[in-house]
Amino acid sequence: MIEHKHETHPEVVKRLKRAEGHLKSVIAMIEAGRPCLDIAQQLHAVEKAIAQAKRTLIQDHLDHCLEETIGALPRDRRESIDEFKSITKYL
Repeated sequence: MIEHKHETHPEVVKRLKRAEGHLKSVIAMIEAGRPCLDIAQQLHAVEKAIAQAKRTLIQDHLDHCLEETIGALPRDRRESIDEFKSITKYL
């Protein structure tokens, strides 16, 4: 298997570790009988951290792997590729 690393992977790992910490907090809060509002806020933090990690990973993949696959294109043929990459910000 070929090692597949991108420049943003450390950032993705950092975000996932943050989500892991929040998730552990949620479990502890539920077990301790903390108020639902506090738990919901922590769950929201978990969702945000995971969503940002996913977005970063996908955008990085598209930026690097797509470019590697299609290679250099003339400017008039790049427009749809650039638009495709831009729209991924809304995932």
